[in-house]
Amino acid sequence: MEIRIVTVGKIKEKYLNDGIAEYAKRLSRYCKLTFCQVPDEKTPDKASDALNEQIKNTEAQRLMKQIREQDYVIALALDGKMLDSVELSEKISHLGVEGKSSIAFVIGGSLGLGEEVLRRADYKLSFSKMTFPHQLMQMILLEQIYRSYRIMNNEPYHK
Repeated sequence: MEIRIVTVGKIKEKYLNDGIAEYAKRLSRYCKLTFCQVPDEKTPDKASDALNEQIKNTEAQRLMKQIREQDYVIALALDGKMLDSVELSEKISHLGVEGKSSIAFVIGGSLGLGEEVLRRADYKLSFSKMTFPHQLMQMILLEQIYRSYRIMNNEPYHK
């Protein structure tokens, strides 16, 4: 299975890059992991709602260029379904059984995902009702994908 992490913006903090690299290394024994990053748009302070929508749409167009037809798209969205770790593991496992060979997890920028991406999504996933920085969310997502594979393989992992 190929797991694709499609995101807006670069990871700037060293500690996040280190954490992402660690989980990428751990995941390499379970799946093919690829990263696709698109540039983020600068968001001015006190931007109008219209400008915020325009920024989200521009970022969405960039993300859509990275999403392939064969990808099963899981968009991270506040209004998505909340799963526990076992349920996420079951979701990934079932997708593999159904013949899906590529799952693209899509993380938006600071304003979230544009409508074009949300319409393309096969599934919307929420980690919490809280908002997380999109850069931190990438590391949290990778940890949960790693945990999912450990669960699928009946391997121990701290609780």
